[in-house]
Amino acid sequence: EVQLVESGGGLVQAGGSLRLSCAASGFTFDDYTIGWFRQAPGKEREGVSCISSRDGSTYYADSVKGRFSISRDNAKNTAYLQMVSPKPEDTAVYYCAAAPGPCTWYDLDYDYWGQGTQVTVSS
Repeated sequence: EVQLVESGGGLVQAGGSLRLSCAASGFTFDDYTIGWFRQAPGKEREGVSCISSRDGSTYYADSVKGRFSISRDNAKNTAYLQMVSPKPEDTAVYYCAAAPGPCTWYDLDYDYWGQGTQVTVSS
């Protein structure tokens, strides 16, 4: 069974830090791009970051550039999103997803999705 399981969410103070994890199983992790998306209450889902499978290229939404960092550990079939200096507007459910091609912001390119983990940033 294909699974992507997010963890590491919770309550964090503005200016703190938090690391989200995405544990994958049931597919060849090394062959897939991993993206992080988020959805806040009353808002559309938006892409946050992506790391490619081919060359490890990384991409970030302008809203998080310089504050968040994406990485992957292929030996552990796990991807991460390090959140530094989060802001209240970063509060959302965060999802990881896997796509067979290069990094993309198009959510329909992603074959597999996790269930999400809640991140709440207090001021």
